[in-house]
Amino acid sequence: MTKPGTRLADVHREARVLLAKAGLETADLDARLLVEWLTGCDQLEAIRNPARLIDQAIVAQLHTVLIRRIDGESVHRIIGKRAFFGIELGLSADTLEPRPDTEALVELAIPFLRQRIEEQGVADLIDLGTGTGAIALALLDQFSLLRAVGVDISAGALDTARDNAQINNMSDRFAGLHSDWFSEISGSFDLIVSNPPYIPSADIKGLQREVALHDPVKALDGGQDGLAPYRIIAGHSRQHLRQGGAVALEIGFGQRSDIEAIFSKEKFALGGVQRDIGGRERALLFTPM
Repeated sequence: MTKPGTRLADVHREARVLLAKAGLETADLDARLLVEWLTGCDQLEAIRNPARLIDQAIVAQLHTVLIRRIDGESVHRIIGKRAFFGIELGLSADTLEPRPDTEALVELAIPFLRQRIEEQGVADLIDLGTGTGAIALALLDQFSLLRAVGVDISAGALDTARDNAQINNMSDRFAGLHSDWFSEISGSFDLIVSNPPYIPSADIKGLQREVALHDPVKALDGGQDGLAPYRIIAGHSRQHLRQGGAVALEIGFGQRSDIEAIFSKEKFALGGVQRDIGGRERALLFTPM
């Protein structure tokens, strides 16, 4: 791609050109993030010292990761970490990449948990399908008197979540539990949260390459109509909720009415709705009737 001792400015330019020629809409941003990651030179350094020479070994590494990006792997999967609601999370092949839309679920849960902690002094939540631990850890970061259990069917995902809890100094308030939904859960909680799989099985192949090729299918596939996990959660949550507790869930586009009906059948009332950064209804909160 480039010659030994390539200037930093030229490394940036060639990365942008390569990604743009591949048709990536975010070529400029992706190139900047990958160059900064591998060279250790942030945007300010690129402005101050564009003639800085970059070692050929790093240039070769950059070429390799640019090809990975062109092949559909996301920038954050390549880097191995991503920021979510103000905390940094490590990623793995066993987990979804946390995305900004899921922050709507965190935002929906915060007022409820704030009130519970004010009333009780402490609160406990359980995060079903915790993956990286993103939702649970983001909420633990907001409340020092909150405790969380992250549940996942994937042992690898639980390892990632535990590592993220340790990185963010939350291991004393976070526990990972290997369970197929509620199968191994005992006890009760103030809040049940989940970003469950909600993509209909037949639609998965049509997702963006970054998702279809690199996210774990188990974390995406919501069954024939995309609603199977919501039926499980609605059918089993009541026995694991404390008095006055609630269930908060991420949903897919256009799923609100169907999910409301599922929870209404199990005697839950809709108590809150949160829209994502694109203005779509993204998270729902339910309380027992």
